[in-house]
Amino acid sequence: MELELEKHWVAHWIMDQRFQELSPLNVNHKENVDNPGYVHLAELQNIHMLVRKTFELDECAGECYIDLTADDYYKLYVNGHFVGQGPAQGNYYHYFYNRFDIAPYLQQGENVIAVHVYYHGLISRSYNSGDYRQGLIAEVRVDGELAVQTDASWRYRLAEEYGPTSVIGYNTQFLENIDSRLQAKGWRERGFDDSAWLGVSVREDDDHRLVLQPTPVLSVYKKAPVMIQPVEGGVLLDFGTEITGQFTMRAQGSAGQTVEIRCGEELTDSRVRYKMRCNCTYNETWTLSGEVDELELYDYKAFRYVEVLAEPSVAILSDSMAAVVRHYPLDEEACRFESSDPLLNSIWAICKNGVKYGTQENYVDCPSREKGQYLGDNTIITHAHAYLSGDLAMFRKAIQDFAILSAAVCPGFMAVAPGHLMQEIADFSLQWPMQLLQYYKQSGDRPFLQAMYPVAERLMLHFAQYQREDGLLDSVNDKWNLVDWPENLRDGYDFPLKKGSIVGCHNVINAYYYGAMQAMKDIREALQLPAEDDSASFREAFLRVFHDPEKRLFVDAEGSAHTSLHANVLPLLFGLAPEQSKEPIVRLVAEKRLSCGVYMAYFVLEALAAARAYELLYELIVSEDLHSWGNMVKEGATTCFEAWSKELKWNTSLCHPWASAPIPLLIEEIIGLKPAEPGWTKISFTPHLPGSLTQINLSFRIPAGEIHFEYDNGNTRLVVPDGVTVV
Repeated sequence: MELELEKHWVAHWIMDQRFQELSPLNVNHKENVDNPGYVHLAELQNIHMLVRKTFELDECAGECYIDLTADDYYKLYVNGHFVGQGPAQGNYYHYFYNRFDIAPYLQQGENVIAVHVYYHGLISRSYNSGDYRQGLIAEVRVDGELAVQTDASWRYRLAEEYGPTSVIGYNTQFLENIDSRLQAKGWRERGFDDSAWLGVSVREDDDHRLVLQPTPVLSVYKKAPVMIQPVEGGVLLDFGTEITGQFTMRAQGSAGQTVEIRCGEELTDSRVRYKMRCNCTYNETWTLSGEVDELELYDYKAFRYVEVLAEPSVAILSDSMAAVVRHYPLDEEACRFESSDPLLNSIWAICKNGVKYGTQENYVDCPSREKGQYLGDNTIITHAHAYLSGDLAMFRKAIQDFAILSAAVCPGFMAVAPGHLMQEIADFSLQWPMQLLQYYKQSGDRPFLQAMYPVAERLMLHFAQYQREDGLLDSVNDKWNLVDWPENLRDGYDFPLKKGSIVGCHNVINAYYYGAMQAMKDIREALQLPAEDDSASFREAFLRVFHDPEKRLFVDAEGSAHTSLHANVLPLLFGLAPEQSKEPIVRLVAEKRLSCGVYMAYFVLEALAAARAYELLYELIVSEDLHSWGNMVKEGATTCFEAWSKELKWNTSLCHPWASAPIPLLIEEIIGLKPAEPGWTKISFTPHLPGSLTQINLSFRIPAGEIHFEYDNGNTRLVVPDGVTVV
């Protein structure tokens, strides 16, 4: 299944000579395979390759662009100017390339293309790597004619300045201890002598299938610190908010002198906590050359604070210290929100920032420890990002990432895509049809829905193999049954969830399965396909096994008497709860509050909306309980956390966009704006504003234009694009 056309290339795939004779490794496998059978050479990990090509132009014509990609990643320079970086990661059988307009950087006469290619070499969530596919391919066209292409004439050398290192996160990235004495300074500029560099190897049998990346490249820009103050041994910088990117600066010292760079998300006793909660240690050493050196780190981190520690004899150019911020492009004017409640404004801000910095070339669960796109996280992130950005390209790509990259390994999907970590979570897989339906509601993109429908059918068939006679899923053991994360926030869920050792029938996985069935029913209806609905008999079995008629609540598992929050909000949300149980479930939520993880809170709030319990819904959004977004604000959050409090998880990340549920819930259920027809051709407007709010100002973009909503002491004003009907 391909939605983009594979490009025919005249250029050749070029690489570091050491990879020439290595056959690509097959790293795809089911998670429960004990020995996947591949071994990677340690000396071919963490490889920085510098590539150059000098060429002549008779004249600088009108149109000039470059098509380029690299495995695993590249940063592109033309005549010394940074142009862009990428690609969005993908498997070799669906690998992205980027296109850049380079006319502004070219000149008549000599020009140079310089590419810094990085090969990670580990199995992780952050890169599709560890498979010996290394190198790059590029074509430059001037006024439609091929002017430059990758071939054996391109020159390269390894970037030798990356010294002894260690791995941080879950094989996520290598620390960058840079020795500026070993740098090839000026290598990106015209006139640099690369005659001693090596000739690249050409792989004639390269197996990448290349398609144009359907999303824009990252936005990359510099940000100055908001505060610089002295600390013992150096200076402390504060960038004012958690960000994603690299730190950069210039300094001069004696050859061999070192500067220590510490980054972190928070402070401890007024010093950077570089041994971070999220299991990353951001502590790197920069060795100076004796000249004026510039620190240029390659991979990105999540941080707010930086400490620069150096001997007094090292001259630090203080005005050069900055962050090179990177994230998916976000127009700050695409969505604007302000209310009369300062706490609500702060909650909105940390959720927005979490989504902003957690959206890279794909949505990431956190931009520090894993940098992985998790399918379940995407249920929340895509919903929030659609409103914050007004840009559905990333939402569409995320759905397709799992349909193409993940389903190729298992029709029931992996939990992470892209990335070569083979992890599987059943709860997450069953949310993909719901995400597909949500994308269709936001976009109205019926051809895409039609293209994805067969993938959804195969996913449902995968889980159908675990149905017992009454239709319920039993002992789903090829994937982890998550329920919620971390484990201490499952509200005492009464069912053993040991991965690969599930025995029996439990509530949450079956509730998600029913939710997926309902989404499939809506998708078939949208595509005008014959109905295939056996949900009525499934609902009867679900009620018979999990519903306690005396308590009018749902139990966690077959044979259990425990009624967790999780076992009740999902049946309420998906329409499994009988009418007489809705009020008791809402009372249960009122008692238990958010006794769940931040991820599950999205479903709690959605369930309250389904039960029309809007007062409680809003109360939980602005709560200042320990389990609340208000508590994150109290603890100094600038981006939403992975858990309700820094102390509620042993390795809490302080930037985790799965915590962004308030954004779509406020818009759709409290302000009451949602698509009444796919693509917002009709708008449903049913506000449920709390009495505590006296003013709201909201605007966001939909395919037809901008919606603007104002509320001022009981007076409401709604402006919608021409041709859009409000119902």
